[in-house]
Amino acid sequence: MDRVNDTKTALVTGANKGIGFAIAQGLGAIGLTVAVGARDDVRREEAVEKLRAAGIAAFGVALDVTSGESVAAAVATVEQAAGRLDVLVNNAGISGRTDGGAQDPTTLDLDVVRTVVDTNVFGVVRVTNAMLPLLCRADSPRIVNVSSNMGSLTLQTGPIMAAYAPSKSMLNSITAQYARRLSDTNVIVNACCPGYVATDFTGFNAPRTPQQGAAIAIRLATLPDDGPRGGFFDDEGVVPW
Repeated sequence: MDRVNDTKTALVTGANKGIGFAIAQGLGAIGLTVAVGARDDVRREEAVEKLRAAGIAAFGVALDVTSGESVAAAVATVEQAAGRLDVLVNNAGISGRTDGGAQDPTTLDLDVVRTVVDTNVFGVVRVTNAMLPLLCRADSPRIVNVSSNMGSLTLQTGPIMAAYAPSKSMLNSITAQYARRLSDTNVIVNACCPGYVATDFTGFNAPRTPQQGAAIAIRLATLPDDGPRGGFFDDEGVVPW
């Protein structure tokens, strides 16, 4: 356990593929032990094996962010494996059902909104609050919420996505509230936008690689103790709210 405690541990939710896997890969490459959080047992273990094959210390964590029971079990898994948590990357997210590639607010099915918010917002709160006791055991704990500039009220990028975009706006606001609450602690909380990345989320039709998208999350996950708090960042710097 002493050896394990000398190594920082990062939990990445939705880490079995896409940007989440690239974040796990990047954090592992700089020496962190990576807890691969994912719902799908097979894909989770495949991701763990791929990371280990690359020389990265990794273990799987069964995690459905929409289930309090699953999140509680995940806390127990991380505690048993590492004793504490140094980095939490809330990456798991969904876009929700679309019609013609968009979500029209004038015809929006409220069940779509509920489903998206349950994962993209409530899931982050659920996981963050459950993991906070383990994070508070670390010397320099970091929380990174993977957002999107589609949630920027200033930029309003991308197609009309009346469930997904507001969920990211709310995630940004929640991030700011966590940062305010934890301002007098060593827990640093920020949100990031990975940009338009080629994943199954975008039909693999986008200019950025998952590794490029992961870079900002990795940077925020490894901020120095005097790093920014409660901000929203991409590769270029601060993203307007």
